[in-house]
Amino acid sequence: MPLALFALTVAAYAIGTTEFVIVGLLPTVASDLDITLPLAGLIVSVYALGVTFGAPVLTALTGRLGRKPLLVGLMALFIAGNALAALSPTYEMLLVGRVLSAFAHGVFFSVGATIAADLVAPDRRASAIAMMFMGLTVAIVTGVPLGTFIGQTFGWRATFWAVAGLGVVALAAIALLLPSDLKRETPAGLMQQVRVLGSGRLLIVFAMTALGYGGTFVTFTFLSPLLQDITGFSANMVSLVLVLYGVAIAIGNLVGGRIADRDPVKALAVMFALQAAALAVLTLTAPSPVLALVTLAAIGFLSFATVPGLQLYVVDMARRHRPAAVDVASALNIAAFNLGIAAGAWIGGLVVASPLGLGATPWVGAILVAGALGLTLLSGALDRRERSQPGVAAELA
Repeated sequence: MPLALFALTVAAYAIGTTEFVIVGLLPTVASDLDITLPLAGLIVSVYALGVTFGAPVLTALTGRLGRKPLLVGLMALFIAGNALAALSPTYEMLLVGRVLSAFAHGVFFSVGATIAADLVAPDRRASAIAMMFMGLTVAIVTGVPLGTFIGQTFGWRATFWAVAGLGVVALAAIALLLPSDLKRETPAGLMQQVRVLGSGRLLIVFAMTALGYGGTFVTFTFLSPLLQDITGFSANMVSLVLVLYGVAIAIGNLVGGRIADRDPVKALAVMFALQAAALAVLTLTAPSPVLALVTLAAIGFLSFATVPGLQLYVVDMARRHRPAAVDVASALNIAAFNLGIAAGAWIGGLVVASPLGLGATPWVGAILVAGALGLTLLSGALDRRERSQPGVAAELA
């Protein structure tokens, strides 16, 4: 793999860290800024919405820019967003800093995968893209627990300064290692995006993604206070639990891809069923430290085990129903992941603020994942119907 790909991986690591590290810092941020825990949870939602809606718009607006200058500019924006977050005296300014970082996040992954694929031979494109996204996975395993530890020890602002420092390293790596003659892809037109959103079959898959991924975030967003207030772990112990959770996520991402290769719909149905069950079980096991850890490891594994299958399925569905816009469909599914994060964090905040309380977040998340399971079974049934009645495909497209 070329060194230029390493620069993209470092940038993905920095971006992945800033997206998820806030989860471990919510109690600290809420206390310091004198806001409620549900209001602090909106910091997660706002970031995810910034990625969801900012990425397609900004990617289209920057389509004519050179790829290397664009990535350098994105990392500069990323650094500025995290520095603003670190300097924020108020909740509102913190949100602005998070939105700036989210805009950089969305456009980076929109164009980064294409650049990664162009850096290697055609038969190694998938491996190159996987290498770039490995930075995101490694960030969950190492960056999030480390950032949480830094925030709990030196204050949450120190975490954002550390992430800004990672951004400086990534910017330097891109400036030094990325070639200047990268080709530009023609940005997807508005009508292409509208046609994808007009496909009923693709909308079902996008909803599967949002519900399945978002269901976990009802709990994950408030995992730190749940582990402290219900399970009884200390703040420092939460950092170690996040390491366990991150390792489970990394393993689930690898295993889930292999399981989904043969029959993604069947694999997704089984994994969503297990994921919903694991979340429901956490409601019962949360007060027990040992049982809670076992259940959380299962949830972490299953939450990311579905990701490769969902992405594979949406690409397969786009090839059948919108063959001219496969890349657009894939990008919109990434947006659906982030929409799920935003909705899950928002719903979790409502649950925490309600009489149900913090302990209800797992079973409420399980209901959302059960919705994803229902849509998966529906989509599988429609697939079988299309195969037996080819004419139906055109009607459902």
